[in-house]
Amino acid sequence: MISSGRVLVNGVVCQDAETPVNLDHDTIEVDGRRVVPTAKVYVMLNKPRGLLTTTADEKGRRTVYDCLSDANLPWLAPVGRLDKASEGLLLLTNDTQWAARILAPETHLEKIYHVQIDCLADESLLRGMVEGVTMGDGDFLSVKGVRPLRYGSRNSWLEVVLEQGKNRHIRRLLAALGVNVLRLVRVAIGPLQLGTLAKGKYRQLSEPERRALEVAGQFFLKPFDDL
Repeated sequence: MISSGRVLVNGVVCQDAETPVNLDHDTIEVDGRRVVPTAKVYVMLNKPRGLLTTTADEKGRRTVYDCLSDANLPWLAPVGRLDKASEGLLLLTNDTQWAARILAPETHLEKIYHVQIDCLADESLLRGMVEGVTMGDGDFLSVKGVRPLRYGSRNSWLEVVLEQGKNRHIRRLLAALGVNVLRLVRVAIGPLQLGTLAKGKYRQLSEPERRALEVAGQFFLKPFDDL
């Protein structure tokens, strides 16, 4: 198609498939018809426990896309991950640059989790989580902040704040400190709160919510290419 001269970029015939284009600024036509980019979509999902954050699973296990099966939406990719046993706030979008900025360590976007553990948290445990642990693979894991939320007779809930999360970050850190995680729920990313969104349900972000995430991450201070 391209080599045959059927594609125009900004009114000029383009026969090089590697010609860089910017869909936000360049006009692309094929056989005289303008190519309109797919609208950007930003979705928040309350991920239930037991679903994989992946597009498909070779074992046929359920994924987060089962929650979107009735949605009339373009293809969306997860922004980061929640492991199978974890639940809560998960972002999905077809805006790859926006997703990359959300995930970039330089944005310092805090992620807040409510974590149920199998013991009564004491000051020693909370201090150990902040001071951190070097794992056997060399990873250093710590949290930015942690505080008790409530206590039961044999377990407790913590509010944990991360800036940059690694694979199974909280679970691995707590395991290294001799503590098992019973439940792990992400309740916020930056200023975006999970709120009352029901488990397994989704909704699109409002424009103010999307912009609030950008401002909180301070990407307006840096061009994307500098991240």
